[in-house]
Amino acid sequence: MSTSGVRVRIAPSPTGEPHVGTAYIALFNYLFAKKNNGTFILRIEDTDATRSTPEFEQKVLDALKWCGLEWSEGPDIGGPYGPYRQSDRKDIYRPYVDKIVANGHGFKCFCTPERLEQMREAQRAAGKPPKYDGLCLHLSAEEVTKRVDAGEPHVVRMKIPTEGSCKFVDGVYGPVEIPWEAVDMQVLLKADGMPTYHMANVVDDHMMKITHVARGEEWLASVPKHILIYQYLGLEPPVFMHLSLMRNHDKSKLSKRKNPTSISYYSALGYLPEALMNFLGLFFIQIAEGEELLTMDQLAEKFDPENLSKAGAIFDIQKLDWLNGRWLREQLTEEDFMQRVLEWAMENNRIRDGLKLSQSRISKFGELPDLAGFLLKSDLGLTPEAFAKVKSTPEEILEVLNQVQPDLEKMPEWTIESIEAELRASADRLGKKLKVVVAPLFVAISGSSRSLPLFDSMAILGRSVVRQRLKVAAQVVASMVGSGK
Repeated sequence: MSTSGVRVRIAPSPTGEPHVGTAYIALFNYLFAKKNNGTFILRIEDTDATRSTPEFEQKVLDALKWCGLEWSEGPDIGGPYGPYRQSDRKDIYRPYVDKIVANGHGFKCFCTPERLEQMREAQRAAGKPPKYDGLCLHLSAEEVTKRVDAGEPHVVRMKIPTEGSCKFVDGVYGPVEIPWEAVDMQVLLKADGMPTYHMANVVDDHMMKITHVARGEEWLASVPKHILIYQYLGLEPPVFMHLSLMRNHDKSKLSKRKNPTSISYYSALGYLPEALMNFLGLFFIQIAEGEELLTMDQLAEKFDPENLSKAGAIFDIQKLDWLNGRWLREQLTEEDFMQRVLEWAMENNRIRDGLKLSQSRISKFGELPDLAGFLLKSDLGLTPEAFAKVKSTPEEILEVLNQVQPDLEKMPEWTIESIEAELRASADRLGKKLKVVVAPLFVAISGSSRSLPLFDSMAILGRSVVRQRLKVAAQVVASMVGSGK
C-alpha cells in the first residue's frame, strides 16, 4: 500500500469502547488505500486527557485488528512520520499555534469557564446558537502581556472572518458553502498546553502527508475551521470526504443508548469479522441482488468512492445476521467452523474463566449449561417471570438498573475489583444494601437468580455485553411497573 501518493488515515479517540462507526470509517479509508495502491495509517487522537486511557487505546487496536484491517503506520508499529499518538506529539503543536498568533490570525482568551457558561446560557435564552462573543479579541498587547506574566490561565483562539462564507468542494457532497457567521472562534490551544482536536488534526494531517481525509458527516461543519487553519499556516488542505452516518431504521443516529454499537459486542456474540466488514462494505459499492457475499479483496475491487450515497447507511441487524449466517454456512469448511467456534468461546478467556468459577458449584458436568451457559448466549430471552424471586418491587428494581447503568458507563477500567467498587458505590448512592442492588443484577446479567459470582461474570462478559443486558433488563422491568407483576 505505498507505491502511490495517496495517504489516508483513521484517527479514533480512545475514550470508550470502539464503535462500529469507527470500523465503518476505517474500512472506507482502508478500501480507498487499496483501490489507489496507497497507504493506510492509524493515528490515536488522545488530546482529551481526562477521558483517554491506555485500556481504551488497546481496545481500539484489538478491535480494528479483529476486523481484519491492517495499517502500514501506527502507534504499535511506528513509521516515518511518528509518533502516531497525539499525546506523544505535544511539543510539536505550539510553534504552529504561535505562528497563527504572530501573524494576527489568533488571540489569547482569558475568559473563565464560568463566564463562558453564563455567556452560552444568555445566548440560548435569546434563541441564538452558543458561540464565543469575542470579549478578549480586542485586548491590547500590553494588557495581554500583563495578564500572561501574572500567570493568568488562558487559551488561544482563532479569528474568524466577519463577512462572507467558506466555499469548498467535498468528495461526497460536492460544492458546500457555510457562512462565516455560523463558525465559532475555535480554541486552538488549551490552558494546559495541549492542542484541541481541530488544531492537532490539521497539523498531524499536514506532517503525515495525508492526501484525503474521509470521516463522518458530523465533521462537515468543522471544515471551515480546518481550511482556515491551513490558510493561516500557508499549507495546502487535503481532499475532504464526508460519509453519511450510520443510522437506525427510524433514521435516528446509531448510538449506544439505543442499540449495541461496540465492535466488542459483535465479537462477543459470535459474529465473524469477515461478515461484519462485508456488511459495512456494502455501503460503499453498487451491486446487483444476489452479489452481497463479498470478501475484503472483492470489496476493494468493487469499491467506488465516486458513487457514494448521501441518503445514510442503515444499520440493519437482520441483514447482518443474514450475511453472518451465509458466511458460517458457505464460506467456512467444517474444520474452519469448529476452529472458529473454539476461538470465539476462548475469546477473553470466557470459557476458561467460566469453568474455573463453575468447578466448585456443580456435582456433574450436565449442570454446566444451566449454570454457565449465559456466558455464551447472544440473547437471554429475559421475561418478567425471571425477576419473580427478587424481593424488591419492579419500581425499586428499575431504580437500581437506572442508577447502575450510567455508573458502570463512566468506569475507566473494567475489572472484577473496579466493578465491585462501583456497585458498592452505587448501593451507597441509592441508600440500599449491596445485596439488594446485586439481586436484580444477577437476573439481568445471567437470566437466573442462581448463577456464577456476579462481579466475575460481568468482568468475563465485558462492558459492551453487560451494557446491552442491563438495557434489555430495564425494558423488561419497565413493562412490569404498574402492571402488578
